[in-house]
Amino acid sequence: MLDIKITKTAAPKAKPADESKLGFGKVFTDHMFIMDYNAGQGWHDPRIVPYGPLSLDPSAVVFHYAQECFEGMKAYRTAENKIQLFRPECNARRMNNTHERLCIPQLPEEDFVQAVKAIVEVEKDWVPHSEGASLYIRPYTIATMAQLGVHASTSYKFIIICSPSGAYYAAGLAPIDIYVEDTYVRACPGGTGFTKCGGNYAVSLLAGQKAEKKGYSQVLWLDSQERKYVEEVGAMNIFFKIGGKLYTAAAEDRDGTVLPGVTRRSIIELLRDWGYEVIEGKLAIDDIMKASREGKLEEVFGSGTAAVVSPVKKLDYEDQSAFINDGEIGPLTQKLYDTMTGMQWGKLPDTKGWIVPVCKG
Repeated sequence: MLDIKITKTAAPKAKPADESKLGFGKVFTDHMFIMDYNAGQGWHDPRIVPYGPLSLDPSAVVFHYAQECFEGMKAYRTAENKIQLFRPECNARRMNNTHERLCIPQLPEEDFVQAVKAIVEVEKDWVPHSEGASLYIRPYTIATMAQLGVHASTSYKFIIICSPSGAYYAAGLAPIDIYVEDTYVRACPGGTGFTKCGGNYAVSLLAGQKAEKKGYSQVLWLDSQERKYVEEVGAMNIFFKIGGKLYTAAAEDRDGTVLPGVTRRSIIELLRDWGYEVIEGKLAIDDIMKASREGKLEEVFGSGTAAVVSPVKKLDYEDQSAFINDGEIGPLTQKLYDTMTGMQWGKLPDTKGWIVPVCKG
């Protein structure tokens, strides 16, 4: 167990007065968790300190060779004023898979979860009270060795910052339009597609800008080898309900091209509990467009920490458009959203053992 030293700020910030204007990732709490790693010493000096700038050498490996990664998760306040997490051990496991791929030392899962719970408890007054709002938690690891040369660092910092975030669907669960990208690719076999490293997001920006200029909310990526099979959306995994079955791209923990989302995993478990057949594997974009023409494409939705479930009303690929469920939210999409958020905010019983309590608010 970590012996976490806590140093409280002498100048706490005012909490946002209007939680409806929080947005995402714009406001940060008073404190942050930091733990250091040095070769020969291991992970050490876990501490919670006032939020503030980091001091890094200009030659730090993270700046030049992008040896870094992050996670994304949330803390939720229930109607009973309890603060809780959703499957934090899954984020810990995924971060270690990323660490392994990027030659970053492993971080014990129990230490990751303890650190997250500790910073959330210190910042419990920052967990929003309003419907749909939550405390976004960003754990990340950066390489800090001061040396140029393409080698794994011998020193790192593991840091957790928190940001109160507004309801993702402040105006209601609105279906989105998606542009299918067939020029650029996000990931390739043997690469880092299954990890949550910043490079994956950097290479997605150009296609995202391209889609935004065309009036789309998200990009749907195709595979890098044939530009044929659907993989994931810019910030989400994606599911297709065709002829009563659910299809989604396979997500391998250690060598795949698709991020193994915690929300994705949870949705698959729920769907199978409810008796649906879920097929994880290759699904060609041409088959999706054909299913649409034949009236078999029943529902499409993305899944991720921020949105939980995001319904899709239209897919555009080359000169074809697939319109889904007359632009309305499908019944299964709605049920998944209600079930997931119900458990996260404590409105429904946790029948899966996914909720981890932190403290009373």
